[in-house]
Amino acid sequence: MMSKEKFLKYVHVTGLQSNKFIEFDFAIGDPLLYVELILPIDQFQVFCAKNKVLFLTPEQVKEVDYDRLKWRYGSPGELEEA
Repeated sequence: MMSKEKFLKYVHVTGLQSNKFIEFDFAIGDPLLYVELILPIDQFQVFCAKNKVLFLTPEQVKEVDYDRLKWRYGSPGELEEA
C-alpha cells in the first residue's frame, strides 16, 4: 500500500498581481517538483480547500528557493549565470 505522505499537496504563494490574481507554485509529494500557476483570489481559495493543501514552511521555502537558484544559474546560491 502506498503512503498517503507521497500525495501531500503543497502551495507556495509567490506573488499577487493587480490585487486580483495569486501566483503560486503547486506540488504533489515533493515541494521541489512543482508547477507555477495563477488564479483569481477566490478561485485560489477554492483550489486550496479542494486539494487540502499544506502551505510551505519557511524552511521549505528556503530549500525551494535554493534549488531554483541552482537550476537557473548552475550552482546553488549564485545569482549570475556562469
